[in-house]
Amino acid sequence: MTTRKSSITILFASMVIVMIGFGIAIPLMPYYITHFQASGTALGLMMSLYSLMQFIFAPLWGQLSDRVGRKPVLLVGISGYFIAFVLQGLSQNLFQFIAARTLAGVLSSATLPTAMAFIADTTTPENRSKGVGMMGAAMGLGMIIGPVLGGLLTKIQLPLPSGLDALLQTTIDPSSGAPINLSIPFFASALLALIALPFAYILLPESLPLTMRGHALRANGSRLASLTAGLRGPIGFLFVMAFLLAFALANLESVLGLYGQSRFNLGPAEFGLLMGAMGVLSVIMQGVLIGPVTRRIGEENVLKSGLVVSMLGLVGLALAPTKALMIAAALVFSTGNVLLQPSVTALISRRSDPTQQGAAMGLNNSFQSLGRGTGPLWAGAAFDIHATLSFWSGALVQLIAFIFALRLLGSPRGANRAAVEAAPQPGGETSL
Repeated sequence: MTTRKSSITILFASMVIVMIGFGIAIPLMPYYITHFQASGTALGLMMSLYSLMQFIFAPLWGQLSDRVGRKPVLLVGISGYFIAFVLQGLSQNLFQFIAARTLAGVLSSATLPTAMAFIADTTTPENRSKGVGMMGAAMGLGMIIGPVLGGLLTKIQLPLPSGLDALLQTTIDPSSGAPINLSIPFFASALLALIALPFAYILLPESLPLTMRGHALRANGSRLASLTAGLRGPIGFLFVMAFLLAFALANLESVLGLYGQSRFNLGPAEFGLLMGAMGVLSVIMQGVLIGPVTRRIGEENVLKSGLVVSMLGLVGLALAPTKALMIAAALVFSTGNVLLQPSVTALISRRSDPTQQGAAMGLNNSFQSLGRGTGPLWAGAAFDIHATLSFWSGALVQLIAFIFALRLLGSPRGANRAAVEAAPQPGGETSL
């Protein structure tokens, strides 16, 4: 029988493979904009649609996992990555690429909330932050290897028949003037998802017992009612916080490559190395430091500290006059962001009913996706107005979140837990 520890290890390995594939695509977005002769607003739209689809569909996948189990839904998400990456690699114009990104958001949104619910099923409340931190480390590993690999893969020029070669998108590297291939990295991402699929199917056990399935889908209500109920519930502020943090993060991620390209002449390989360095920092912190620090000072204080650090990083990006200082500021922001994400997720999980972890994680991912969806729309438009406006606005959002955190997260860790667990839970009035 598979133990809880080995189950988490298998899930961790599966998520690493998937997130490497996801990370491969990250450095390509600004250069697709250049290739298709579009604006920062178009970049924001391209990136936001993926997250907006996650906002719509993630809670539905999470609730479905509460009914049928975690493993089937997780396999759907991994399969979705494979299909969407192939379609993105074959896209011939901006419209086709946007359509493929939209489909990717629908299908792949089954992955993260289900993985987090799996963690909730297999960990105790005291160890949940460590489990969430391991999933954060898996994403961090993907963001180390993936962007670096994606940038390097653009340099590959395959000798293909003219008919096939015409389907691939090529452009010019602004840092070197050499031709680069934007399609090959997406096919590599699809291959990794295809590898992860049988790995998870064969080795990953089901974490949700039959006796605990079906609770979240018995009540009636609309999709909007679920979100409203979540906001009005005892952990509504945490959902708002999840939205604000994702919005600020999107302000950096959406335009950082475009900003570096236009101001410091960064190519996709250089941008991939920068994203990889941020990923290294994420893995070190989430895999090693988050657990001990959280046990010492609690998620609430970790969250507040992360807000301050990430805000300073955004201000530094807006003011950086050199490439070196831009890189340093990006790493400062990454440090703060690493503190934020697992803290919010762990607080939501710890304060939610054990039978509704899938629904709670789905709502959490939904609000984060809403932030990641609206953030790029604003960031792209702001970049067209001024190159640093999105960084300043992100810092303002972090400041607002910090002020509210001081007011609403001031109680000792674990206070009122019984009252919270007895209160109505998010998504309890929703059905598919």
